[in-house]
Amino acid sequence: MTAADPSPADALNDFLISVERRAFKRTAYAVRDEDAALDIVQDAMIRLSASYAERPSNEWPMLFQRILSNATLDWFRRQKVRNALFQNMSDLEARMGGQDDNDLDLLEILAVDAVSTEGAEDTANRAEILKVIEQEIEHLPGRQREAFLMRYWEELDVAETAAAMGCSEGSVKTHCSRAVASLGKALKARGIGL
Repeated sequence: MTAADPSPADALNDFLISVERRAFKRTAYAVRDEDAALDIVQDAMIRLSASYAERPSNEWPMLFQRILSNATLDWFRRQKVRNALFQNMSDLEARMGGQDDNDLDLLEILAVDAVSTEGAEDTANRAEILKVIEQEIEHLPGRQREAFLMRYWEELDVAETAAAMGCSEGSVKTHCSRAVASLGKALKARGIGL
């Protein structure tokens, strides 16, 4: 490397600066939330720096675009699950009524379209309900909260959750069914119709 050649770290930094504005605009347009877009772009930049900094610089543009697309899709998946959770709580209780809790698949029950056409009042109501749900999740016992968040927020399957928690798949199902039942009761007690 000559005195005129930038260091690999400087080259990566220059590359990230060159794509930052376009990546932000693209992501903000996709998610329609500037704060979320900034988080997604920063996450993609960190992933590129952490995993691919040693790759040749001519590979960075395609790698970054793939990472950014995956990070955006991950954001939509998390939003879909979160939105579905408090949008369809009545469906959840109705379907739980006659089911064995161990057969409950919350992700299947809460399948909804990622794009919504709700009004401002609905958006505000959903935000308030989400706050209540998050508060109630904090009150769950530790193992129930951990299993619930891994399964329904992080979208891990039962086997992945069991491996991450160091327990059996049956324990994960038990923790999740108890968490869902506790959340349903707590939300009903706080006036959120189920």
